Amino acid sequence: MHLELNVLFIFLECMMGMVDPSFPPESVNDWELQWEKIMLSCFRKVDSEVGGGVCIGEDCDRCAGNGSCAEPIAPETVGSTAIVAVVSSFQIIVANCGDSRAVLSRGGKVIALSADHKPDREDEMARVEAAGGRVIFWDGYRILGVLAMSRAIGDRYLKPSVIADPEVKCVQRAEDDEFLILATDGLWDVLSNEAACDVTRKCIAGRCNHNSIDGLPPTRRGRGSDDSPASAAATLLTKLALARGSKDNISVVVVDLKGKQK
Repeated sequence: MHLELNVLFIFLECMMGMVDPSFPPESVNDWELQWEKIMLSCFRKVDSEVGGGVCIGEDCDRCAGNGSCAEPIAPETVGSTAIVAVVSSFQIIVANCGDSRAVLSRGGKVIALSADHKPDREDEMARVEAAGGRVIFWDGYRILGVLAMSRAIGDRYLKPSVIADPEVKCVQRAEDDEFLILATDGLWDVLSNEAACDVTRKCIAGRCNHNSIDGLPPTRRGRGSDDSPASAAATLLTKLALARGSKDNISVVVVDLKGKQK
C-alpha cells in the first residue's frame, strides 16, 4: 500500500508543472510531448523508489545529489511490468513499460494502444544489444536467458539492458469509444485483443452470460453479481484466462467509456 501511495504522489508531482490537463493545448504535438515528458519522469522516479536507479551524483533523484542513496526497498531480482492510462473527456494517454497491454474498443473496432516490450521485438533486441546485453532463447526469448520482457520497473540486476522508460501513446477521444481494457500478459497469453473485446462488449451490453462463454465451465452467479458491467467484464476475463490455462499473473481493469459518470 505504501508503494502504491508513493506512485500516486510521484505521478501528481510530475504533473505539477504541466498545463491544466482538462483543457486541450493549442497544438497536438505540444500535448503529446507534455505527456511523454510527464510519463518518462514518473516511471523513472518509481523505478528509483524500488531501487532500480543508479546514483548519478548531482543529477540523482534518489539522494538529491548528496551521493548517499537510500537502500533499495526491493531485492535486485524483483521487478514489474507497468501500464498507466489517463482518461479525460477529450483524450486518452497510455504509458507502457513491459508486457502489459492496453486495448481500446471504438465503434466495434479494436485498437491496440500499446506494444508489448518483448525481447524478440526487432527494435528492442537492437537496443538491448547496444547496451551490452544479449537476448537468449530459453523457453522463449529472454534477456540473458532470464527475463521475458525487455522493459520493466526494477530488475536492476539486468540493467542497463532492461530499462524503465515507457512508450507513450496519445489518442483523441471519439463519440463511439466504448471501453478500454488494461491487463497483464497473463490475459493476453491466452486471449487475443479481439476475443477479449468481444467478451467485454457483451458484458457491458448486459449480455454477459457466464455459461455461454467458450472455455468456461458452467457455474451459478455468485458473489460480485451486483458489480458494474465493467467490473463484471474484468472478473470474467480473469476467469476465462485461468480456464484457458494461463500460467502468468492475470490483472485486468476495464474502463467503461460510455457509462454514466457518478
